[in-house]
Amino acid sequence: MTERAHAEGHADEGAGAWSGNWVAERLGVGLTGDEALTGLLGLALRRNPKRAHLLVSNVLGKHVPQSPSVVHGHGVALGRRVRDLLGAEAAERAVVLGYAETATGLGHSVADGLGSAPYLHSTRRPVATVARAGGFEESHSHATSHLLLPEDPALLAGDGPLVLVDDEFSTGNTVLNTVRALHERYPRKRYVVVALVDVRSPADAGRLDDFAREIGARVDLVTTASGTVQLPPGVLEKGQELVARHETPATDPTTEPTTGPTGRVPAAAPSATVRRVELRWPHDVPDGGRHGFTPAHRARLEAALPAMAARIAEALPTGARRVLVLGFEELMYAPLRLAHALEQTVGGDVAVRYSTTTRSPVLAVDDPGYAIRTRLVFPAHDDPADGPGERYAYNVAGAGFDAVVAVVDSVADTPALHAPDGLPARLAAHVPHVLLAVVPSYVPGSPHAPERPSMLPEPLRGPDFSSYAPDEVGWLLQDLSDVTLEAPTEEREEAIQSGGAHYAESLPVEYQPSEQYQQLFHAALETSAARLARAVGAVTEIVLAERSPRPVLVSLARAGTPVGVLMRRWARFRHGLDLPHYAVSIVRGRGIDANALRWLADHHDPADVVFVDGWTGKGAITRELAAALRAFEDSDGITGFDPEIAVLADPGSCVRTYGTRDDFLIPSACLNSTVSGLISRTVLRADLVGPHDFHGAKFYRELAGADLSPAFLDAVSARFPEVTEAVDAQAKDLLSADRAPTWEGWAAVERISEEYGIHDVNLVKPGVGETTRVMLRRVPWKVLARAGAGADLDHVRLLAEQRGVPVEEVADLPYTCVGLIHPQYTRGATGADGKAVTL
Repeated sequence: MTERAHAEGHADEGAGAWSGNWVAERLGVGLTGDEALTGLLGLALRRNPKRAHLLVSNVLGKHVPQSPSVVHGHGVALGRRVRDLLGAEAAERAVVLGYAETATGLGHSVADGLGSAPYLHSTRRPVATVARAGGFEESHSHATSHLLLPEDPALLAGDGPLVLVDDEFSTGNTVLNTVRALHERYPRKRYVVVALVDVRSPADAGRLDDFAREIGARVDLVTTASGTVQLPPGVLEKGQELVARHETPATDPTTEPTTGPTGRVPAAAPSATVRRVELRWPHDVPDGGRHGFTPAHRARLEAALPAMAARIAEALPTGARRVLVLGFEELMYAPLRLAHALEQTVGGDVAVRYSTTTRSPVLAVDDPGYAIRTRLVFPAHDDPADGPGERYAYNVAGAGFDAVVAVVDSVADTPALHAPDGLPARLAAHVPHVLLAVVPSYVPGSPHAPERPSMLPEPLRGPDFSSYAPDEVGWLLQDLSDVTLEAPTEEREEAIQSGGAHYAESLPVEYQPSEQYQQLFHAALETSAARLARAVGAVTEIVLAERSPRPVLVSLARAGTPVGVLMRRWARFRHGLDLPHYAVSIVRGRGIDANALRWLADHHDPADVVFVDGWTGKGAITRELAAALRAFEDSDGITGFDPEIAVLADPGSCVRTYGTRDDFLIPSACLNSTVSGLISRTVLRADLVGPHDFHGAKFYRELAGADLSPAFLDAVSARFPEVTEAVDAQAKDLLSADRAPTWEGWAAVERISEEYGIHDVNLVKPGVGETTRVMLRRVPWKVLARAGAGADLDHVRLLAEQRGVPVEEVADLPYTCVGLIHPQYTRGATGADGKAVTL
């Protein structure tokens, strides 16, 4: 079959068989709703362990080539409906926010329809010269971290309506998390959620109104069509089985999947040359909304589009009848507008279509009833922050295009793009003519930064700060002991949920254990000291073997600090090493203390630094540290810090450097400052911590009589001699094992969040340590305990009894226990911007 003949078999732009039949018949997925719904959507299978199906839009211009006038027209029509909903006065003050990567072009088109609204879209590409204005997680996505990087910090700070645009409104989690995060920083009275389709389940449908009442704002929803997706039991497992059955593994990860019964396109030698088209893009127009796009930018782009389209038309081969303009991941709007202008320039003689490449891994099946017919695979070529990986172009091979105009930004115009397995070469194997157009990447100029002080203070040490010996740890913190920061738990949660406080701006009142609870602590320490010693020894041996022969231990204050001290003691006991050890602050949503990193870089080789924490829960701090170090590299140009955390216990399977993956009681989790050197949680508040200061903390000298910190350390290190042989064997086994993180904990937390109707992973705290912290610092709702869990949970059961919290036994729980925070306090207490009392 020829490429053009094959193209006639495609369900192009929704014609012919519904492109969801294949999945619906085999997976049992149902799609019901408005008459327009099946015209707007098809179905495919994700190659993604978090969600089985993919709703494939026929009018978005991402996976399915479509007329650019149709793609832009849908967004503009939605924008006009929003303008009518808001009224002229409110529309003039609105700001539009789109989601990367899929909805960047749709959001921009909505802004066009709204008229005078500035536009910003989230991004997964950090930019060194632009400070983060926020960020959030998209838990079901294959790539979750979103950044907000407006050039103008005031763009999101107004009080006009905020219009949030995504391609589909399925559960509402992503949008609600975004609004919650932004509302705490930039509160406003009105939000409008815009999507092409609303396919929420009945259970999710009422959450938007509940959420609006919770934050005290109006939240409207504007969509083109609505309906519901019916998912049968076990859909995820069935979907994975289908993918495995129809996906033929490629020996070379850059080999193109092929056409034929399985939708894979055989790789072929390039049969076309690749030519550049000089667009002469206006120098004063950004390539998109990553840093903001104003009405003035829009006017200048409109004026320049006809000339740029004419240059593309001149470069097209004679006789071309079917042309694809192919955008690049987040770069959707610029190629969309170029395609639209080209469509108007060439008239009806040439069919112009538009789509973009994507990060999203989807199964391809060559069947008229399936939405993704073919897939081209090529390596990432823009040096992405999350490292190398595959990228995809769907429904391009075999679609009968005479020419493809690939549009990328200048950051992505790299040697990897032009390599033999790069995108142009992949296209040239299936399309007679390939043109490459490069849009200059807009990067805001570096703002003038105030001069940093030449010297940061030396670390604080005991006995002046903490009850640890001075050589055990140096605290890269400032002493806020004289400042009153404590508030009762409920008051802190109420302040946070009102949007008036970040969790790191105050401290919980220190828990004072009863005599019965202290007895449990001592019994637990006696029982677990040898087990702790083995885990300390094993993780230290792995660090010495794999990371550095003389590592610099940097614990994440404060849960990591006792572990860092014990690792230092093991290195001295077993190897005669006297390792440096410091404690630094990391704050959810605000990252690690950058001044502490600067101090470390001034005094040590960053490559020797090993970050240490006590345990992993679902892995939030692991992700936080990785993102913060990337941002630090961008801002300071200092490289070498390794984001891999070393932990005593990794029950969440989030790291590869650990002593054990068992979820057991680490007694230092039972108490607060009295087992952590009498140091509080860290504090970050603008009136106390300046731009050149370390984060702060308090030294509770008045609690010296109840201090168990030295006793805890001594009880564990006293067991070192008796566990030496066991540590050697355990370390040997770990060093030869596959320790790659599986993120099983995160998956379990997502499942629990949905099963218990919480719909927020930040309210689910897995593991013995995290559950204990919920009981000590939060407003607990209930505790899930693995059926048959023994003495590891005695202290949790006692705390639950004291606070009137039910303990529910659950079979097959992947953790020993899970603490659920009371959903009543979700507003402002959670969110990817860190406004949560997270651990």
